[in-house]
Amino acid sequence: MKKLFVLLLCLFTFSAFAAEAPAEEGGAFRPGDMITHHIADAHKWEFAHGVNLYLPVILWDNGQLHTFSSSNLFDEHGVEVPYNGYVVEHGHIYKADAAGEPVEGYSGLYDLSITKNVASMLLSVALLLLIFFVIAGRYKNNPGKAPSGIQSFFEPIIIFIRDDIAKANIGPKYERYMPFLLTIFFFIWFNNLLGLMPGGANLTGNIAVTLVLALMTLLITVFSGNKSYWSHIFATPGVPVWLAPIMIPVELIGIITKPFSLMVRLFANITAGHIIILSLFSLIFIFESIAVAPLSVAFATFMNFLELFVALLQAYIFTLLSAMYFGGAVEEHDHVDDMGHGDAHH
Repeated sequence: MKKLFVLLLCLFTFSAFAAEAPAEEGGAFRPGDMITHHIADAHKWEFAHGVNLYLPVILWDNGQLHTFSSSNLFDEHGVEVPYNGYVVEHGHIYKADAAGEPVEGYSGLYDLSITKNVASMLLSVALLLLIFFVIAGRYKNNPGKAPSGIQSFFEPIIIFIRDDIAKANIGPKYERYMPFLLTIFFFIWFNNLLGLMPGGANLTGNIAVTLVLALMTLLITVFSGNKSYWSHIFATPGVPVWLAPIMIPVELIGIITKPFSLMVRLFANITAGHIIILSLFSLIFIFESIAVAPLSVAFATFMNFLELFVALLQAYIFTLLSAMYFGGAVEEHDHVDDMGHGDAHH
């Protein structure tokens, strides 16, 4: 029964991914277009071939608000068509001219639409709120009792984040950072998993999303920095004064590069996983041979299960490094003396 379930899941995943290939009728298969179509944001959510959820379009055009369904921007074959003076091209909405072509250099149009990534993010937030409100309610109604059901699954994870990530890297002041660390861990983990589902959105593979997450870590780190933290940046102990013009810019750049690495690491790892899986499926259509299918599906299935581990690993790494940055900002240091000797920090 388990083998049958896995087989059906693989076939459903394959059919859902393959259905997203935007090749024209009778034209050559274009794997690059299919992969880009899957990992990019869009104004409609395509779950499988012919199964679309058209999302609301919200445009602010020179002081006027325009709202309509994105279904108006596509014909029955899914081809982009102009509507009400607007046209969608490569996932972006532009002001259209009389011929239905995007107007070059047009300013004043702001797209505030609910796109596939936004809808996926709202779905994940609703799922997180539902799960953790249920868990909180059970703790409130059964105080002091052993956890059961969904509690017993999430409690060890929460304790691990508290003891092995927050306490170990931040120290006594860890409690004030626990809400952020728990939120960022489960938000990234849930969205990584949702992105692996057939038709799922590539939310954590969107660099704009990872940018905002990394920016949150940066802001919390900067505003948490104590006197010791800033003195080590602007007056590094043990470094000659004449090196200050060199060391200070280096230290300031280091503040930016840390969250930058968080942003790029999460974006690159999640996007690369999607590209590899889709590339393996594409081999069947590139070689146009059913003989390639078993090997292609086998490797893609292996990669899909590997991505389940990567989804958890990337959430862990982002949370761990954020906690380390917070710990460095609130840690109290003992300044070394002129000879370069001193006690270890507390």
